[in-house]
Amino acid sequence: MQRWRGLESLPGNWGRCVVTIGIFDGVHRGHQRLIGTAVEQARKQGIPSVVMTFDPHPAEVVRPGSHPAQLTSLRRRAELVQELGVDVFCVIPFTQELARMPADEFVHGLLVDQLHVATVVVGENFTFGHRAAGDVALLNRLGRRFGFTTEGTELLSTERVTFSSTYVRSCVAAGDVGEAAAALGRPHRLEGVVIRGEGRGRDLGFPTANLSTAPHAAVPADGVYACLFGHRKRTEPHPARVRPAAVSVGTNPTFSGSERRVEAFVLDADEDFYGEHVELDFVERLRDMERYDSVDALVEQMERDVVRTRELVGDGR
Repeated sequence: MQRWRGLESLPGNWGRCVVTIGIFDGVHRGHQRLIGTAVEQARKQGIPSVVMTFDPHPAEVVRPGSHPAQLTSLRRRAELVQELGVDVFCVIPFTQELARMPADEFVHGLLVDQLHVATVVVGENFTFGHRAAGDVALLNRLGRRFGFTTEGTELLSTERVTFSSTYVRSCVAAGDVGEAAAALGRPHRLEGVVIRGEGRGRDLGFPTANLSTAPHAAVPADGVYACLFGHRKRTEPHPARVRPAAVSVGTNPTFSGSERRVEAFVLDADEDFYGEHVELDFVERLRDMERYDSVDALVEQMERDVVRTRELVGDGR
């Protein structure tokens, strides 16, 4: 899969393509179906499939300070899209100029003049252009004028919920990582770099890897979770090994903590992981974050957390 930053990367001999457009944060099951439709259309027509996304999140440009919690980094998003068979992952820098661009100019300037689209695949609620004035109906009209087709796909839903990034964020924020995984089609992942903590976990017999996460990362609600822990160099496509981990998210109320932290006790590990990029896949929430009357009571509970973690996730993979 090719990865482009802007359309300056377009090859000189670029022909027609099928494009699908969106933020695709999370690449949840609804996104997967949408992208899969674009890939299928492209293969039928014998032309490349392109996923067009934006960075930074448009909300942060249009309303500074309103950036939603981020379910996936751009790098992770590209990995997930590649697994779906996409030919090109194109990231368009989202600027004030782009935010003010009228919908018809967006279509003509980016999709027609530069990408030479044959088909545009979007969700039925897709909007674009200045003040979100463009929709699927406008794409259809412009397609008839400029010679491309539009497919507005129905949103994926169950009897209870329509899958969306907003819904997944709400599950994560509530600590319901099981429901988040059902919508994503895999566990919610939190990435970060291991930094030094206070060393209290080591003193208790449970040394932890303390994660420094990205500013807008979607961190689950306070509590203790059974997770899978992987670490790798940024240049490596996959972790060298994935292990079970009992993960605490919160302020350590037993020790009157005030700073919210993500701390992973990695089972079967004798490494400290300092400075390494790591990944936590949240499998199940074990319990609330609680304050214990004694350190011994806390240690006993942590031992139960470890047993339950191993029951849920085994020995990793």
